[in-house]
Amino acid sequence: MGFRATPRVRSLHSFPGITVAQIDEEVAKLLQLKAQIGGDDGKHQFVLKTAKGTRDYNPKQMAIREKVFSTIIGCFKRHGAETIDTPVFELKETLTGKYGEDSKLIYDLKDQGGELLSLRYDLTVPFARYLAMNKITNIKRYHIAKVYRRDNPAMTRGRYREFYQCDFDIAGQYDAMIPDAECLKIVHEILSGLDLGDFRIKVNDRRILDGMFAVCGVPDDKFRTICSTVDKLDKMPWEDVRKEMVNEKGLSEEAADQIGEYVSLQGGMDLAERLLQDQKMSQSKQACAGLSDIKLLFSYLQLFQATDKVVFDLSLARGLDYYTGIIYEAVLTQAGVATVSTEAQNGAEESVSVGSVAGGGRYDGLVGMFDPKGRKVPCVGVSIGIERIFSIMEQKAEAAAEKVRTTEVQVMVASAQKNLLEERLQLVSELWNAGIKAEVMYKKNPKLLSQLQHCEESGIPLVAILGEQELKDGVVKLRVVASREEERAEEIVCSDKISIRTLDPSQFDQFNSVYFV
Repeated sequence: MGFRATPRVRSLHSFPGITVAQIDEEVAKLLQLKAQIGGDDGKHQFVLKTAKGTRDYNPKQMAIREKVFSTIIGCFKRHGAETIDTPVFELKETLTGKYGEDSKLIYDLKDQGGELLSLRYDLTVPFARYLAMNKITNIKRYHIAKVYRRDNPAMTRGRYREFYQCDFDIAGQYDAMIPDAECLKIVHEILSGLDLGDFRIKVNDRRILDGMFAVCGVPDDKFRTICSTVDKLDKMPWEDVRKEMVNEKGLSEEAADQIGEYVSLQGGMDLAERLLQDQKMSQSKQACAGLSDIKLLFSYLQLFQATDKVVFDLSLARGLDYYTGIIYEAVLTQAGVATVSTEAQNGAEESVSVGSVAGGGRYDGLVGMFDPKGRKVPCVGVSIGIERIFSIMEQKAEAAAEKVRTTEVQVMVASAQKNLLEERLQLVSELWNAGIKAEVMYKKNPKLLSQLQHCEESGIPLVAILGEQELKDGVVKLRVVASREEERAEEIVCSDKISIRTLDPSQFDQFNSVYFV
């Protein structure tokens, strides 16, 4: 007689120390796991998607990205910068305490072999750590790499959890405002070169902000938190910013109203001169030092021919804690850039901001935080908001129905008759060896029409056609795909073994890096 085994259910008392809540949590996990198991075959079912706040890029999007990167890197190199790279994660203590209220957005990793690590939040703090660690006191560098923020993503506006930053920084002890003016000139050059539309570069100084807070009656211990609130003025109306200052940050209504009078001001060098004579602002030594530097900055920007897009804006705060002096931010405007008014007490002409595309400033104390002896290295830099720029460029390409080339192939090697695979492969090899970007169809006997259609679809500008007559005459027929004009290229000789006698790759330069056709 057989016996059927019955499952034994153990009492909760058999598991000392385990609460009912913990068991409920484990049951919930099991139910969730069961829900993920689909069908009777037990196969795991899941949705194919990218993680929240991230995205894939197709070849068309990557072609646009490469064009933008090329413009930015070209500008950085034109200004004499060299490049570095740093790890994608840092020791947690390296990043802690550097970003103010934004520190909550840092991605912390699990303990890895006794090290507490975090994904880098930006490229500036790793750069400061790099300078201190290597005892570097002078460098002009650029760094293009991905950073990570545990943010609420708004991907339609170019805001992600994983994204690229393009940073340019000048470290070293130099005369005031010369490196700062060059950083602003770089922003001006890049945004003009990318042809994104009208833009404005807003400029302020942390010393002016701190002086303003002091004369308006803000307690010293509230400077940074009030600064973070003022930084929201580009996203919120003044009434909401004031409410946050008073109701959430505990600032007096009188102090908030005085701040409101100042942060409404915009102008140029003359505004700095007027504020130097202001009864309240003139009481603050640090505010006067910042205003004097703003005047000097505008004088250098005039020499750099960049003042047409720059405005001195007292509402600009930038929330990061490490800024110590000049700060700036570039925004695109839908209705056009407002003319910088010299009497702009109530703000410049109306224009609609469509988001920040670059920002930066001076951070003279950051390197000293990492140096064992506290030695400071003055630094100033700018970060280009590359993802937002990509989004705008993609939208422009779609709106204009532009055909974007996703390769840089200059010439397609084609054949007009059958049984010429070997000759095509030999010729394409010669072209590659000569430094020319070329390709061939992976078929033994492709139809000529199919090869020409591939050129048109891919934007390949030239096709080199081989045929029995061309082989007999020792030439290759070159056709310009757009105009369908043909010519016999005798310098490309086809004999027993196809070879190139006098082929100059520069002849093909006009067909190089053609992105939009």
